[in-house]
Parts: sequence; structure tokens; C-alpha cells
Amino acid sequence: MFRLPSASLSTIRVRLIAALAAALLPVLALGVLQSVIGFEREGRVLRENLGFAAERSAATARARMEGADILLQTLAPGAVGFQCAQRLAQVTRRIPGYVNLIRFDRQGRVVCAAGSVPPDAQRAGRPWFQRLAGGEGLTITRDPGSAYASEPAVLAAARATAPDGRFDGAFAAVIALSSLQPAVTDPSLPPGAEVGLVDKTGEYITMTTPSVFPRLPQDWRAKVKAKGSLVWYGRDAEGRRRVYSAAPVVGDEVYVVLSAHSPGILSWAWLNPLTGILFPLLTFGLALTAVSVVTDRVVVRWIAYLQRIAALYARGRLSVRPVQAEQMPPEIRDLAETMEDMADAIVGRDASLRDSLAQKDALMREIHHRVKNNLQVISSLLNMQQRSLSDPAARSAMSDTRQRITALALIYRALYQGPDLKRVDLRPFLEELTAQLVSGEMIHGPAVQTQLSVDPLVIDPDRLAPLALFAVEAITNAQKHAFAQRGGMLTVDFTVRGEEAELAISDDGAASDEGLTASGVGRTLMTAFARQLRGRVEIVRNARGGVTARLLFPTPAADGHAPIQGNQAAA
Repeated sequence: MFRLPSASLSTIRVRLIAALAAALLPVLALGVLQSVIGFEREGRVLRENLGFAAERSAATARARMEGADILLQTLAPGAVGFQCAQRLAQVTRRIPGYVNLIRFDRQGRVVCAAGSVPPDAQRAGRPWFQRLAGGEGLTITRDPGSAYASEPAVLAAARATAPDGRFDGAFAAVIALSSLQPAVTDPSLPPGAEVGLVDKTGEYITMTTPSVFPRLPQDWRAKVKAKGSLVWYGRDAEGRRRVYSAAPVVGDEVYVVLSAHSPGILSWAWLNPLTGILFPLLTFGLALTAVSVVTDRVVVRWIAYLQRIAALYARGRLSVRPVQAEQMPPEIRDLAETMEDMADAIVGRDASLRDSLAQKDALMREIHHRVKNNLQVISSLLNMQQRSLSDPAARSAMSDTRQRITALALIYRALYQGPDLKRVDLRPFLEELTAQLVSGEMIHGPAVQTQLSVDPLVIDPDRLAPLALFAVEAITNAQKHAFAQRGGMLTVDFTVRGEEAELAISDDGAASDEGLTASGVGRTLMTAFARQLRGRVEIVRNARGGVTARLLFPTPAADGHAPIQGNQAAA
């Protein structure tokens, strides 16, 4: 019988798809490799561009600070004089980014300024002022000691000297950090770039979009000093992957940080479908789909059709023929023709086997019939011999033997008269056996009533013979000892309790203790029959005062034959 398990890994469809997949796998792998190389190349270009952009932005800011140095050096000689504050205010208005211009004397006091200056009694002792007093020409600081502006700013101070060359104070410019921050519209920056400024502690001073700037990595200042700039990958507050670069703007005080979106391999492939992974995957999927469809239309559906034909053959419908075989491919059509020839051969062989079985059945029934007839002849001869005997013991022994032969003859009659030569329905058999045994003695003695209760069971002759002979011995003993003088009630019960069956034959006579324990030929035969059935015998007194002979043995299997329902019957 053909079977096509849809989930099996050994089907034709699965094997063909697997073969094609193995053939296309190098092409897919090459496409993926090219995509990965392209992704890495673009990532490397993005990192390089962002690093260069950070360095350019830092260089632009440094140039602005150098321009501030030149401006301060230019303004310093004329900073003290009439209308000093007005001239400085005019300069701050003309030059973007300058918050204030201030002239300090050698004690750190304000001489004049473009705007308001916060008071600072310790200004002369500040590190930046002391560096200028020590001879340094220009100093830039992020922490001048007081808030010189309302926004983040740096203080650039130039050394002022007297005509004799002595230190004469400082000229300072307060520059807003926002003026040093590069604009996101700068064409040199990558698309979508974000800009921020941090101080030397890693705290952000200003940034365009706060959510895209994470904490800086460890040892970032040392790496920037060693390489001039630093490029690294990180994730923003929303978990998106970005690339970052940092470069110094104002010495070791202020650093510029640039950020740009860095797509992963999948998002990059989605944005670059033709040069990414999508096109190879699409080609791969279309090829597998085509093979699957062609396999289903050309091979699998015809094999499924033949499987249905084979299933009909398995159920015995051998007259069905594969009428659609002409539309099949030649190889499958040959298989269909072979199946048709096989069905014709099975039909012929079945007819021959049925004829042989019918002949065998008739022969077996004839054999059983003749055996039964021979046993009846023997029983008749024993009956004739019994009537010629005058010794009661001999007549009793002859009667017992005749009844045993009668039971065997009844078995053979049940076999050849029943529907199955190998099995016998136990209920009608016990009814007939009991009726024959009781009716045979009723002519010479008092009347005996019988009551039968038999559970349904179909049994084979090998087990039926010792069971029937046990019943013969039990009924015969009841007739001799319980019913010989006054008759009575004979009860035959057969019960099936799962894996164990029980045959109980009871009388209502008066049982003596000697009769329960006595051992004779009948008791010996009953024990022998029980052993043949791998069972045991119990002889006990029942509630009515009589004897119950009980045979318990393993329940014979019915071999799938449906048992016939039994019920109680009285004769």
C-alpha cells in the first residue's frame, strides 16, 4: 500500500526541493557575502567620514579661538581709554559668538567691558589669571571662577603688558560655546548627523537632540589624545544603533561629539534591496516554489492518485482501474499498468484460493461428521454392552465411559454444524450437553431440573474438550450421589471475570463430609482436565447443602470473534 505522509522528510517533493536548495545555496551564500562586504564597506566609510567631520569641526572651532587670540591682541593696546566700553560693545555686536569683551588690570579688577561682569574678589588668584601673570600669552578656560555669561561659554584671555614689558593685566573675550558647535546643516556632515559638546568630565554642555547621545565610553579622553579623534558604536535612548566620533575643540576643556545613524545588516539590506540580501532570497524562494509546484503537478498528484487506487485494492475493490493513466508521465503510467496487472493476478488467485478453501471446509466438515458418527457407533456398542451386564459397578463404569464419548461426539457435531470449524459457541454447547446427560438418566430415575447461566464466549476445540469432560464428571457425580433417590435442581454457571473464567456445577443434595474429601476416578479425571486448562478445581459445600464442583482457569481469547450474548435458561 502506497503511503504519502505530508510531513515526512522522504517525500519526492522534499527531496527535490532539498536538492535544488543545495544547488542554489552557493549563489545565496555569495549574495549574502557580497551584501555583508558592502555593508562593512559603507560602515567603514561612514566611520571615516564621521571622524573626519569631527576633526574638521574641531579645527574650525580652534581657528575661531585663534581668531579670538588675534582679536584680543589687536584690541589690547587701545582697550584702555575714552569710550572703551562703547568700542568693546560695538565689537561684540559685529562679531557673532562673542558674549562680552573685558579689560582687567594687574589686580584682576575690571577696567572696562562691553557688558556686565560678575564680581570676583579672587580673580587675581584664579589659575587662568596666574598663568597670564606668569608670562603665558593666551589662556582658554571653561571654569574661570564665575559665571561670565548666562549660557555655556569659554573665557579666552590674552596677556596685557606695560610699555616697559611688565604684566599689566588681561584682555578677555567670553565666547558662547554654541558658536563653536558645528551646524547640522554643514554639507560635510553625514545625513541626519547630530552635534554635541562635552567637557573634560564627559558631561554634555550642549547638544542638538539629547536622546541620541549616550554616556561616553571609558578612557575616551586618553584615546582622543592618542589618536586625535575617537570613533565608536553605541545605542541611543530608543535602542537604535548609531556611530559616534569625538575630537578636542578647546584644548583639554571642550570636545565636539558627532553622531550619525548606523543601520544594521537587515535594515541596510532593506534600504538596499537589489544589492543586499533581498534579491538573492527572492530568487531562492521563487526557484523553490517553482520546483514545489512542478513536482506537485507532475509527480505527487499522480502518486497520490495511485495511492487511492491501492487503498481501494487493499479494501478488496479489485475491479477499480486507474482510468486516468493516459495523462500520467510515462514512468508513472508504467507503474499504473503494473498495479492493474497485479490486481488482475490477485483476482485470479483469490478465486482459486476461495475454491480451495471451500473444498477444504467441506472436507473438514465431512471428517468431523464421520468422527462424530464413529463415536456414536462406539457409544451405541457400549450401551448394548451395558445392558448385558449384571454387575452394578460394571454397568456404572460403562455408563460413565459412554457419557464421556457422547461429550466428545457432541464437540465434533458442534464443529461441523457451526459457522466456524475452529471455534464453538460455549452457551448452546453446554445447554445441549447438559440436556443429553440429564435426559439420559431421567428414564431410570427421578426427574432433575436444570438451570443454566452462561456468559458469552467462543472457544477452540483444544480447550473445549477438557471443559466438556469436566462437566460430564461433575454432572455424573451429582446424578449418582445427589439425585439418585429424590431428584433435585442441577445448576450450571459459567462466568467470565476478565482474565479468569469459572465453570460451577452445583446440586441441592445432602453432601457428606466423606463425599467432599473422597478421591476416586472422577475426582482424578477432573483434576487432570483442570491441569490441561492450566486451572484448578474446588469441591465445596454450597448454601443449599449440596456440592459445588468449581473449575477456574485462564479465560481463552476469542481471537476477534464477537461472542453471542447469553442468558438464563431452565429445562
